[in-house]
Amino acid sequence: MKHREKEDQHSHGTVCSTCGKEELDLKDPLWKQKGMLIVALSGVIFAAGLYFEIFTPYRWVAQGLFLLVVLIAGHGIIKRGVLALWRRRLDMNFLMTIAATGAFLIGHGEEGAAVIYLFYIAELLEDYAAERAKRSVGELLSLAPETATLKRDGKEQVVHVHQVRAGDIIVVKPGDRIPRDGIVVHGTSSVNQAPITGESMPVLKTEGSQVFAGTINEEGYLEIKVTKGSEETILSKIIKIVEEAQREKSPTEAFINRFARYYTPVVVGLAFLVMTVPPLLLGWPFSEWFYRALVLLVVACPCALAISTPVSMVSGITSAARNGVLIKGGTYLEELRKARVVVFDKTGTLTEGTPEVTDVMALNNYSKEKLLQIAASLEARSKHPLADAIVAKAKEEGIEPCAIHNFRSVTGKGLTADLEGGTFYIGNRSFFKEESIEFPEELLERFEDEGKTVVLVGNSEHCIGIIALMDRIRPASFEVVRRLKRSGIKTVMLTGDNERVARAIAKRLALDEYYSELLPEDKVSAIEELLKTHEHVVMIGDGVNDAPALARAHVGIAMGAIGSDVAIDTADVVLMEDDLSKVNYLIRLSKRTMAVVKQNIVASITIKGSLAILAFPGVISLWLAVAAGDMGLSLAVILNALRIGSIR
Repeated sequence: MKHREKEDQHSHGTVCSTCGKEELDLKDPLWKQKGMLIVALSGVIFAAGLYFEIFTPYRWVAQGLFLLVVLIAGHGIIKRGVLALWRRRLDMNFLMTIAATGAFLIGHGEEGAAVIYLFYIAELLEDYAAERAKRSVGELLSLAPETATLKRDGKEQVVHVHQVRAGDIIVVKPGDRIPRDGIVVHGTSSVNQAPITGESMPVLKTEGSQVFAGTINEEGYLEIKVTKGSEETILSKIIKIVEEAQREKSPTEAFINRFARYYTPVVVGLAFLVMTVPPLLLGWPFSEWFYRALVLLVVACPCALAISTPVSMVSGITSAARNGVLIKGGTYLEELRKARVVVFDKTGTLTEGTPEVTDVMALNNYSKEKLLQIAASLEARSKHPLADAIVAKAKEEGIEPCAIHNFRSVTGKGLTADLEGGTFYIGNRSFFKEESIEFPEELLERFEDEGKTVVLVGNSEHCIGIIALMDRIRPASFEVVRRLKRSGIKTVMLTGDNERVARAIAKRLALDEYYSELLPEDKVSAIEELLKTHEHVVMIGDGVNDAPALARAHVGIAMGAIGSDVAIDTADVVLMEDDLSKVNYLIRLSKRTMAVVKQNIVASITIKGSLAILAFPGVISLWLAVAAGDMGLSLAVILNALRIGSIR
């Protein structure tokens, strides 16, 4: 059944998170793979050949054993080398084939076998590095269970996840992974979202909470109404982004590939000159210079240089994915280190996006408790975010609202109702002016200068109190801004709020600049102005109303994107949870990744260049050229790239 379902998925051009598991089945550990058997067998035969070569008079047996090593370890290399010549696209396989053939022709069979044998090991190491990159996707795929417990007509039935449709009710027991995105309709539990968001602590889920495929139900029984199909889950989107990011080449990687394409023919031409010019013009021994030309071919093989950038980029991208950050390609990972300006949206990015009551000031002989009770009684009928904050504050203080009559709402201005024998009003400055209710203007201005939104409460005679609210600044915002500025990066805030609120927030966070009272299209204009004066601009927003500005910046980062398809689709980098501190992590990761890329490139060019110079006087041998300049260097490049994963 699995096989048929997999075919059905392929016929529709999509692969769900569980089917993909079969497509990306991970290989056995390196020591169990066929390649290691070839390495071991070839190594034994090569050692036997050396024995016959050095300690017996049967050199013909030794040459036969060396040839057998080439056939076992090098049949694929030779085949690809011949195809490369046929297609006129000379590559590393061609270089190694020529080197090994030449070594046998001049009686150095042991050198030819060593070249093929060591190059095979180098290729095996490169494949292993690529397999590690694929494993990161495989680890994501393994998060989604293949079965789900479906609840229908009061009965539970275990089915394959393909049989689960949007609208179905699934049961998730303690310790199980959640198979599909959905909404909790029954039960309470803590859910470990670390596999998706990188959050260190479990998140409490109750009725109405959103849950995601691949997360782990820690302790309680949950019934979940499925909201998305297999290919639409957050996990599926993450997997797709990571796969595409691994395939996309960064500017540095693309340059190295172009360089290698022209580099190989140049090396072949240079080796030809080394082989022919000294014997023909100077009369020096042909066999000696032919051997040196072969060494030059092997030394100049650009294996390590070719893998130096992609293995580092993949290591950085997969490390970010494990930390709850999706980077949509090496281009953005490379670009982040160049950031000179970081632009923040205010609401939902620097601030939490939900207002809270900061001040309750009672006037004209009213107590704070009475003021809150009156305000909460009126606001309980409103759906405005400020109303929710006032009602929540009253509840927090243990204050119950009163019954009201003749409730009336004036859109955009305020509310009025009768309670306890009088008429009361709550609203903004213009509402109180219309109702001819006096209020202390200087107190309002003081609160507004602090970046707070002011709500007036009054009766038909006068103002009885002021309630000030503010969108709470995220605790992480202070540290993020401080670290960015310490790194010499300019910080800018964009907001639709009024100038006073924007100024107050910018002052508290010590931002360099701010733009206020902006519409979405105004934010794009602000980004364009910054692009004129700064080379590299990074924009951070919520990925929905900030989408145009995110797209216009060099790198757009959407935060808190778990559950937001728009954020995942529009941004270049996606922070899966509301953790602004990941911005500093991203810049550190970018700098470390590009530092490793440079180290790998410089090491490859320096070591190969040095060995190439030593090849002219005949200081190094063929086997040493492969062992140090190819296999050893490739291993060093891979190990250096893997260090990137240690960044947190």
